[in-house]
Amino acid sequence: MTSPVLAEFNDVEALVEAARRIRDSGHQLVDAFTPFPVEGLAEIVGVRPSSIRWAMLVGGFAMAALAYGLQWWSAVHDYPLNVGGRPLNSWPVFLLVPCEVGMLAAALAGLIAFFQQCGLPRLHHPVFDLASFERASQDRFFLLTREGPDRSGESLRELLRASGALAISDMRP
Repeated sequence: MTSPVLAEFNDVEALVEAARRIRDSGHQLVDAFTPFPVEGLAEIVGVRPSSIRWAMLVGGFAMAALAYGLQWWSAVHDYPLNVGGRPLNSWPVFLLVPCEVGMLAAALAGLIAFFQQCGLPRLHHPVFDLASFERASQDRFFLLTREGPDRSGESLRELLRASGALAISDMRP
């Protein structure tokens, strides 16, 4: 697999046009770095929706079901105790703990999914080695790309230069 290439652009229009041309030519768009949100760029780059909600839902419901099942098993099978003529499976009494444990498990599952999806705890990325990358939060636009698998068309560097890139840098992992 080829190493990624970082291209620096002066304005939004050049960045979006370069991203479209790179996507259409078969090369891979890895990420874009901009000082403010650019409308339509996420669709061009192909950002997938977050899966954190689903992880929280599954983690919360699974832990709540486990807590309810544990309470039910202990009250009905392990230690059946008739108190005040109530049935052994008194579900309204069993709901408080599964709700609390389910919320705690959902929060922990969301935190773990967030770390996994963001690639944390990676504290350093090779783009931070470029001196000009500090301007990504001020007034420059960067596009991280990778050479396409077929390489039959136009070279990635030629495509970036034709799109108006100010500087093109190789990223070493």
